Amino acid sequence: MSLITRRRLITTGLATAAGVAGLATAAKLSRKYGLVPPDCKGVYGAGETLTYGAERLFARHAMAREFPRSMISEKPFANEIAPPKEAFKKMQARGFVDWRLTVDGMVEHPMTLSLADLKTMPVHSQITEVSCEEGWSYIAEWIGTPLSNVLNEAGLKPGVKYIYYHAVEPYLWETIDIDEAMHPQTLLTMGMNNGDLPVGFGGPLRLRVPRQLGYKSLKFVTHITAIDSVKNIGKGLGSVDPEYGYAWYAGI
Repeated sequence: MSLITRRRLITTGLATAAGVAGLATAAKLSRKYGLVPPDCKGVYGAGETLTYGAERLFARHAMAREFPRSMISEKPFANEIAPPKEAFKKMQARGFVDWRLTVDGMVEHPMTLSLADLKTMPVHSQITEVSCEEGWSYIAEWIGTPLSNVLNEAGLKPGVKYIYYHAVEPYLWETIDIDEAMHPQTLLTMGMNNGDLPVGFGGPLRLRVPRQLGYKSLKFVTHITAIDSVKNIGKGLGSVDPEYGYAWYAGI
């Protein structure tokens, strides 16, 4: 074995050891400062903890990239959804005037809001990319009101750490931490590309979370709950995604 080869092996070994030690140290610091994702013991382990902790420590207010209107995808991809149930079809036939968003949990003023109520709140438009874990993506204009507007109106109580949100079908649910929930780009979306939000893209109401992968942007949102822990929801991993091999924190 040549000297050069031995040196390379030694260098590589030291770098690997340092990397593993760094991950372990980052994981300990993240736990100390409450920067541990709910699924930290899952498939992604210390790597996800390191990413999540670093993002929250150093990039808490970072913005997702926004694009010029000329880059909006000509044919955005709407991934497959389950056939709508009769109750949904009836609401759709009436223009979703009966659609309601419930806001409860650790809030001073629990609310039930119609789409008309949401449209009276300040409107924001962003042209951002939906990035899918399966490899496809598209750029679209999303129109709605920041989730923070709704949460501020409801009045968050001290100690809120997560926002739990689920769809018209209760088995479809997600959570994000309070930093993501209050971020100005996290939108309760009612419109897309200058029109109403199509059903295929989550209409009439979708929570758009552009700083994370597409599965965090849940479609057909009907219920938002402010909570201080995810331990008693599902398997306590923060969403159903870790149960199928995906990470709870899907930052991009």
